[in-house]
Amino acid sequence: MVFEDAQGNIHVGVHPVRAFPITALNDGIGIMNQSGKEVFWYPDASNIPAAEMKLIQEELEAREFMPVIEKITKVSTFATPSIWDIETDRGPTRIRLKGEEDIRRIAGNTLLIADSNGLQFLIKDATQLDKVSKKLLDRFR
Repeated sequence: MVFEDAQGNIHVGVHPVRAFPITALNDGIGIMNQSGKEVFWYPDASNIPAAEMKLIQEELEAREFMPVIEKITKVSTFATPSIWDIETDRGPTRIRLKGEEDIRRIAGNTLLIADSNGLQFLIKDATQLDKVSKKLLDRFR
């Protein structure tokens, strides 16, 4: 991406970064240069013109990979480490949970689960999971 600031300076190779990618998607997007320095700050994404936002959104989707867990179908054991069979918004998969500390509460009922490979999986609202998923998850929290 290329960004031209208000002074007419051209910044090549920039990328957008959300301030709060899980809890507040539209509350702040920074435009960062290749060194990680912020070159521009959008405090509210809803004020970004549609054409620019489309480009920013495409870049964010390419950088932000966080599957959302929709269902927990099976766990190998209620001790850790354990293997979980889950269904995500990107399809079914299997993850390995190293320890209970890999399940973190972000805000309210939002959980972030890190598998043994370092991938992050999101549960947007644990209270909205089906009964079986809630029961399996409660064994680890």
